[in-house]
Amino acid sequence: MSPETKKKIQLGLLIAMVVAGARTGYIFYQRHEDKLAAEKQKRAQNVGYSDPDLYVNPKKLYPYDLNSAKQLTEQPVWVQEGYHYTYYPYDPAAKHADFKHEAGLLGPIEELHISDVITGTPPGAGQQKQVMAIFEKEGKSYAVPIGVEADGEYKIYSDYMFFIENPRNLYQHWPADVWQAIDQHQVKPGMNELQASFAVGMGMPDPGGSEEEKTVHYANGGKPLAVEFQNGRAAQITAGTQGS
Repeated sequence: MSPETKKKIQLGLLIAMVVAGARTGYIFYQRHEDKLAAEKQKRAQNVGYSDPDLYVNPKKLYPYDLNSAKQLTEQPVWVQEGYHYTYYPYDPAAKHADFKHEAGLLGPIEELHISDVITGTPPGAGQQKQVMAIFEKEGKSYAVPIGVEADGEYKIYSDYMFFIENPRNLYQHWPADVWQAIDQHQVKPGMNELQASFAVGMGMPDPGGSEEEKTVHYANGGKPLAVEFQNGRAAQITAGTQGS
């Protein structure tokens, strides 16, 4: 074996070790963050906080590459933040996502059944690829980006996009009338911000607000709302106001 060949093999092994180490480090980091969240919840319980939402700790998958992201196909998922994530038409035969034509936005706690996780390259993206979750809706196939890949390195943020447990089970302590309002995509007085987001999706607070009093604007899929929260609860709901 020539010295050049030996050097190439050694370099390849070194790169493989670095990549494996980075992935392992990422997994340990994510699990460390989860452990901190669990400890925070335990401290909150010991202190006796009255808000049971603080004790909810949704499960995560910690995907770090394409194969580990395919865990998303093993159970339904629910969208954490509605009207935030764009999805695109997908051709299963060609395995091609049409990034030039947006198909819509994922709705609040919309349930998806992901059939596959693949990579694709949007126009003008160069060497960077999109990691995409494939799902069907009303008989048609779509792709929603859940991360990026470049030079063999992945950044996947599906843990922040989806619940892998039914939100109704995670937040079963919420009253029936709250869940009824969520199902009807309505914000009712007395709902907290998380409940409002489950009903009408992503919100944008006005600058200068506080936890005691603030106004949050919701695009609500084209039916804008402004909700004034006082001490964490919806006090006034105004339709037709999206804010700037």
